[in-house]
Amino acid sequence: MAKYTEDQLTSWTKPPSDSEQTKLENSEKMVREAISSDEKLSKKTIETFGQGSYANNTNVRLNSDIDINVKYSDGFYFDLPKDKSREDFGITLTSYSYEEYKDDVENALVNKFGRSEVVRKDKCITVKENSYRVETDVVPTWDYRRYSENGNYVQGTKFKTDKGIWIDNYPKQHIANGISKNNNTARRFKRLTRLHRKLRYKMIDDGGNVSDNITSFLLECLVWNVPNRIMNDYDTWTERLKQSIIYLYNNTREESSCKEWGEVSELLYLFHGGRKWTSKDVNSYMVLLWNHLEF
Repeated sequence: MAKYTEDQLTSWTKPPSDSEQTKLENSEKMVREAISSDEKLSKKTIETFGQGSYANNTNVRLNSDIDINVKYSDGFYFDLPKDKSREDFGITLTSYSYEEYKDDVENALVNKFGRSEVVRKDKCITVKENSYRVETDVVPTWDYRRYSENGNYVQGTKFKTDKGIWIDNYPKQHIANGISKNNNTARRFKRLTRLHRKLRYKMIDDGGNVSDNITSFLLECLVWNVPNRIMNDYDTWTERLKQSIIYLYNNTREESSCKEWGEVSELLYLFHGGRKWTSKDVNSYMVLLWNHLEF
């Protein structure tokens, strides 16, 4: 007999309560106000938007933080095809640097929330939680363009960690693709993602040996790679969950079976490029999850 009832699994597929959602929205609103009211940043072209589990509506517990992207658009970083130069595409550079921008965003947040409430970290600037808002990770980014030979480009975001590592992402494409898959699965994609995330927390809370490499982001991307039929062709969450684990286990036994899997954005590979996780991590985790569920 399975460890959890169908009613328990169903309850874990649901989004945050209204009170939790209000706290999340308050955090985004206050960050946007901090940027727009700053004397220096208010003169620049900046877009503030949610990303991660909050923006994708796949978050499952209140004490998880939220990510807010603060994107600068008066300049951009770029990658060019081989044998092409920025002059070929009419690209001009700006004297304003990413490092200056991150400093300016930090100052804006300190002016809004107070120095004691703001902590600068390697990848982001964190605004601490209180009774009105949840912990908020503010990620200062720049526009980023990945050019093709013909001069067209895919637009994403790029930022530099304080340790000097450059990271590019495609949060808007992630959001759009997630909505599309959710629509094509009768809203079950996001519910199944929440279920997988909730079970990870349950295992951690129960003292399970869950690898730090198994992140909430990774779980969402894994569910993204589960075929829609598994969400559409089964009538219960018990069976959808079971079949998703079987699929992920079988297709991560050999690296060749999942090497083409992408993030939800479908613009970055899931298992390429020095990721902290590997297909072996995922395969081992699926065994751990299966045993935890007592299937």
